[in-house]
Amino acid sequence: MQQHVSFPVFGQNDYFNYKNPQTLENRMPVVDAKKKTQDPIVTGTSVIAIKYNGGVVMGTDMLCSYGSLARFNSIQRMEKFGSYTIIGAGGELSDFQSLSNTLNDLVTLDHCIDDGSKLSPSEIYNYVARVMYNHRNKGDPLWNSLVVMGYQNGSSFLGKVDLVGTCFKDDIVCTGYGAHIALPLMRKAALDNPNMNLEQAKKLIEDCLRVLFYRDARSSKKIQISVANENGLEISEPIELDTYMWQSGEAAVKSFSQV
Repeated sequence: MQQHVSFPVFGQNDYFNYKNPQTLENRMPVVDAKKKTQDPIVTGTSVIAIKYNGGVVMGTDMLCSYGSLARFNSIQRMEKFGSYTIIGAGGELSDFQSLSNTLNDLVTLDHCIDDGSKLSPSEIYNYVARVMYNHRNKGDPLWNSLVVMGYQNGSSFLGKVDLVGTCFKDDIVCTGYGAHIALPLMRKAALDNPNMNLEQAKKLIEDCLRVLFYRDARSSKKIQISVANENGLEISEPIELDTYMWQSGEAAVKSFSQV
């Protein structure tokens, strides 16, 4: 005779003892679980920027390191927000992606209001500073150093915000190793040529990023340069730096004279 197999009906049997409070309590998550956001994993290095006579230029390399491993070689670390602002980020990549989502929502909301005005670089800069400070107060900072630049109504804007919300505006801004290596070079160039044009500013950014490639183990020779001026915002395609001058002494002098 064929036997009929009865299958349990969902909800009748408490297989996992969820109705037992003591068992359920034992299944609660650990309170002091490790927070990965406090342990940066995929990080980018320096961001450098300078005002020139007619706008602002910013540059970054495109390497994001997985710990000390040069893992991701083509990551764009600058992004446009609205019609007048570009932000470049060093530090944890995922935190910058989270901040980018927040800022894109802000730009979308501003567009939906449709009141005839658009977010200025100064407004986005102050908003970013408040967001970073708010995360810091919660003990869960966004692990980034940010450079905010823009151009609106004939006025250039350049500022920096760090992971605890400290912010300031200046004519030359650098983060990471750039604040130690590139910043003195850029300040000297600005003193020697106070009316720097766009091409001179771009060349200065390239030269400083080349020096950082030589000195910073977390940097790359693949770079991007962004410009904010009266023509709008532009982020360049990837650029490969010429990094062939590794000679020393007389060989270096000879090679340099042939360039």
